[in-house]
Amino acid sequence: MKIKHQLAIFNALTRLLVILILWLMLPILVENVVYHHINNSLLEKKEKFIKHLNREEINDFIESPDDSTETFSEFSMLHNEFLVLSRAPLKPRQKFYTFSNDFRKIEGEENEYRILQYYFAYEGEGYKLEIGSSLSEVNDLTFVIRFFILIVFVVILLVTFLADTFYIEYLLKPFYKIIDTKIRRVNEPEAFDHTPIKAKSRDFRELDLVLNQMMDRIAELFKKEKQFISNVSHELLTPIALLKNKFENLLQNESLDDNAVDKIAGSLKTLDMLKKIINNLLLISRIENNQYEANESINFHEIINDLQLDFQDRLEDREIQFVNHMNQDYTFTGNKTLIHILIYNLVTNAIKYNRPKGNISIEDGFENGRYFISIADSGLGMSEAHLEKIFNRFARISSDQDGQGLGLAIAESIASFHHIEIKVVSKINEGTTFTLLLPEASKHN
Repeated sequence: MKIKHQLAIFNALTRLLVILILWLMLPILVENVVYHHINNSLLEKKEKFIKHLNREEINDFIESPDDSTETFSEFSMLHNEFLVLSRAPLKPRQKFYTFSNDFRKIEGEENEYRILQYYFAYEGEGYKLEIGSSLSEVNDLTFVIRFFILIVFVVILLVTFLADTFYIEYLLKPFYKIIDTKIRRVNEPEAFDHTPIKAKSRDFRELDLVLNQMMDRIAELFKKEKQFISNVSHELLTPIALLKNKFENLLQNESLDDNAVDKIAGSLKTLDMLKKIINNLLLISRIENNQYEANESINFHEIINDLQLDFQDRLEDREIQFVNHMNQDYTFTGNKTLIHILIYNLVTNAIKYNRPKGNISIEDGFENGRYFISIADSGLGMSEAHLEKIFNRFARISSDQDGQGLGLAIAESIASFHHIEIKVVSKINEGTTFTLLLPEASKHN
């Protein structure tokens, strides 16, 4: 998961936690505010009632003064308010008024009320005044407020999540630009782009600066490596050439017996093999160091036809049938010599590891808009273990076969240089198919 998505999810979860806490605290906050408002309203009604209270009103409210249990209730038509006055003896240290929530039944209908109980004395006699206000509307209002706020919270969460995603994308844009332009697309230190990345964040500017400095050091090391390889190759090839020249001169000596001639011939063969290995390693090094131009027009149909003629004798010796099914007249821009070596090595392997009287089939076409060439043989095939290391240097499928194990390593280096993808499919005793999948035209060297 990308860092921008992780940050956006983290911010969303943080907000969700805050919203959850507010959601749980909301009923308490709403009730406190509403109850405070109702309490003040009840106190005002109490003050208004007490202010105009007289004996005549008390007698109107209380029908039987001798019976302290009888009371008279006054309530609204909607049963949302009521008032009750009753006799009640005053007790020491008794609170003058209290608030409570309780259920009361008025005319057969039971509702929950916020009730003010007020104790007072009038003309030496104690009374209890109860004024109630219905909570049904308050509960309904609380539910509506909670539902409305829930919708608002969800909208806020979605809006802030999208805003965070776009803002984090904007902040990390220099980071992805560094990866895309300075890391992912760089194959060689010489091709590294030292242009400073425009970023408002100091961290990304620092990262860009450090990356430029690191690539400068790597480029210097690559330069020294190229010089070292060139020097070593020259120093190795020169004594090999001298030794080969001396051995060839020795062979001209007629006084040598057959045993000595055989040993000298074997040494010459070893020197030739050593020279070939050095040249192949030098070729790989030069390819990987981009020491070749890639601006030639290449026709694969012509290369395959030339190779078929070059291998004609070897194909006839092993009675291998070479089938050319290439139908596309496709032109590619690259290094013609290297592409010739690439296909040459693949066809050589197809002949070397084929069966007598086997066949080699070459086809071309397009796959998802990309041109491909496949080279298939009916040879020994390879196991999964062999397939994983066939492009390693000095790796050989069979120790019985001649070669230094550098052919496919060279092929892989050339393919990478031209941004060509190599796919290999193989089955034991059925054969192997190498497919070269060329890049789109915009990705050519």
